[in-house]
Amino acid sequence: MRKKHLFQTKHQTIKIPPGKLITLGFLALILVGALFLWLPISNQQGNLPFIDALFVATSAVCVTGLSTVTVSEQFTSFGQCILLLLIEIGGLGFMSVGILFLIMLRKKISFSSRLLLKDTLNIDTYAGVVKVMMFVLKISFIIQSIGALLLSFVFIPKLGLTKGLFFSIFHAVSAFCNAGFDLFGDSLVSFTSNPLVLLVISALIIAGGLGFLVWLDLIEYRHTKKITLHTKLALTVTLSLLLGGFIGLILSDWQNPNFYQETVKTGDKLLNFLFLAVTPRTAGFFNGDYLKMSYAGLMITMLLMFIGGTSGSTAGGLKTTTFGVLLLQVKSVLKGRKEAEFRQRTIPIDTVMKAFVMLFLYVTLVIGATLILFMTETVPEKAGIEYILFEVISAVATVGLSMGLTPELTVAGKIIVMCLMFIGRVGIFTVLLSLTSKENDQGNYRYPKGKVIIG
Repeated sequence: MRKKHLFQTKHQTIKIPPGKLITLGFLALILVGALFLWLPISNQQGNLPFIDALFVATSAVCVTGLSTVTVSEQFTSFGQCILLLLIEIGGLGFMSVGILFLIMLRKKISFSSRLLLKDTLNIDTYAGVVKVMMFVLKISFIIQSIGALLLSFVFIPKLGLTKGLFFSIFHAVSAFCNAGFDLFGDSLVSFTSNPLVLLVISALIIAGGLGFLVWLDLIEYRHTKKITLHTKLALTVTLSLLLGGFIGLILSDWQNPNFYQETVKTGDKLLNFLFLAVTPRTAGFFNGDYLKMSYAGLMITMLLMFIGGTSGSTAGGLKTTTFGVLLLQVKSVLKGRKEAEFRQRTIPIDTVMKAFVMLFLYVTLVIGATLILFMTETVPEKAGIEYILFEVISAVATVGLSMGLTPELTVAGKIIVMCLMFIGRVGIFTVLLSLTSKENDQGNYRYPKGKVIIG
């Protein structure tokens, strides 16, 4: 039975399940952020429609990067600072920031808050959860600071001290949190020949998408001399996807004259293709026009987006470990074995079942949302199903890459995409559980077994 968080009123005690509280917390943060972005002080191009302020706030808190307006042109420095704050809080989790303030104020962390923090960080025990949270904040600050410092060597000479420093911090945070927001207007298109920027942004994206538990495991290895099964699987799948995506994109678009000019040096071109394999891991930065990419390249990109990063990270998507468990189970079935196995360990059947359910829910969500957007949006004459499907996967996996649909969305389309981003960030299980009256209603009975023919 899951613990419920208690809120005392004058007449009664209100019980709110952790999943519902997390959902409400993200909704509240999005609404507050939208109100700040809507203020005249945040905008330099007249009044911003509230639906667009809400869309950008949702995209920032859900660390997606899709935007109906051009951030660099629409928002003032104040608005950009609000956006930066929303990205940071959304990436690290609002509970982590809230607990940090309680610690700074020397307040005692209640047991119910520890349980909520456990769900926010996506770990399986509340023991030492505050210690894990402090590690998350510490490692995040260190990695983002190093990234900002390295980017400043490019941005400060280019933009001046104050603006260059702010741009360095903004893009370091946006990359580490896998948000994908940029202040240049064309993302990283103007830096396709700058190895430092591409490598630093790529490293920040990978670092944020690996997961805080993986980082904790790797850092403590020198003391424990052990690597957990979760970390082994996460690293194996991550490296495989990066290498496979890199090779696949080279095969699909290396000779594509419309995507990258043939005058680009071979070294720079290789680096840009590596970046193309990294950024779909829910980061959202782009260094080329996806409308000019081949269909094979788009399919590879959509697959990478759909899988996403690792559980317990700033990334979204189905998650690398979920995908890994699915592959392991399929491999076991094809070998005539019943249980998924990895590194001389058996994956629990309930974990496997949860992975298959999650895959089914995400596929259903993508198909349903794509169908609805085909009814509400207009597809250009030269585009096909990929124009909307790409956007849907990008939204639900909190990636932020686009083929140009987002700025043209109708009001109905904006609402659909906002819902997709929210579900992708909070988690489809958390959202569904928050909509039900009971989180766990298994009962103490079992129906008789029935036979169904499969295949």
